[in-house]
Amino acid sequence: MKRAWMGLIGGVMLMAGAVSGAVSGAQGRSTAEVEKKVAALEAQWLEAQKKSDPNLLAPLLAEQFVNISTDSAESNKAETLELVKKAKFVSGEYLEVKVTVFGETAIARGVFHGNGADGAEVLERWTDTWVKTGKGQWQCVASHASPMKKTK
Repeated sequence: MKRAWMGLIGGVMLMAGAVSGAVSGAQGRSTAEVEKKVAALEAQWLEAQKKSDPNLLAPLLAEQFVNISTDSAESNKAETLELVKKAKFVSGEYLEVKVTVFGETAIARGVFHGNGADGAEVLERWTDTWVKTGKGQWQCVASHASPMKKTK
């Protein structure tokens, strides 16, 4: 009888391990999908900056969005959209974009390098916090940028 119970327990443990592995694999695929989705949203944000088009950026930002810029100024969603509209870039690119997923939250980080129409060069490291809304959409709730020193 003891042997039968040990066999049954072993079988249950084997099945639990298989289910756990399947769930873990599904979560891995889900995480990779979220990373790609958030990276695509970041690319849309970059396009909004390059085109000075706040309409591209508006749906990406939560109503309670807060931004901390390189000069430590804080702005809400409306103010940030106005800043995007006013900024004029002749070039802009993201470098080193990385996304880390924590369930219904994702942290995106990278480097922005751009050249303004006024001749100013911009080099900043940024971090964006994204959350999945009740409607299943990903929106940015917070953004922070720090200036970087140019290396020669």
